[in-house]
Amino acid sequence: MDDKEEILNLLRENARLPLADIAAMTKKTPEQVGALIRQLEEEGVILGYKAIVNPEKDGAAKEKVRAEIEIQVTPEREHGFDGIADRIYRFPQVKSLYLMSGGYDLKVVIEGDSLQEVAFFVARKLSTLDGVRSTKTHFFLKTYKENDVLYVEDESDRRQGVMA
Repeated sequence: MDDKEEILNLLRENARLPLADIAAMTKKTPEQVGALIRQLEEEGVILGYKAIVNPEKDGAAKEKVRAEIEIQVTPEREHGFDGIADRIYRFPQVKSLYLMSGGYDLKVVIEGDSLQEVAFFVARKLSTLDGVRSTKTHFFLKTYKENDVLYVEDESDRRQGVMA
């Protein structure tokens, strides 16, 4: 594993690691680590740093409605799926957008303040785009794990019973 990949793996685990700690773990100086991180940022490898917030414990996020939408589209001449994807990811409700293989072409994750807001977005914005043939909406009910992060606390009693 090269230096950049080693640093990326450490930052994936904890983006708040101090440079001194990363330097100690990679046997580099803090200056070398800082230079490598700046290079990764300038190259567009590192796009940003964000906090992972448990929506069940964040009052504002807890009120949000999230949905996954499967979209079948007709690819555009000369642009394929990229042209329609470009129009979709610009909506502020869109949190993620993926080109998929299988029974549908695009998967969109959106967020709204209510079921009605999400429904109106799908009906009035998404499904009316040129090239969209069909949509299928699935609402998120509970998040257990996302991007390798567990959102549930293990509340089981791990004590062993005593036999008399």
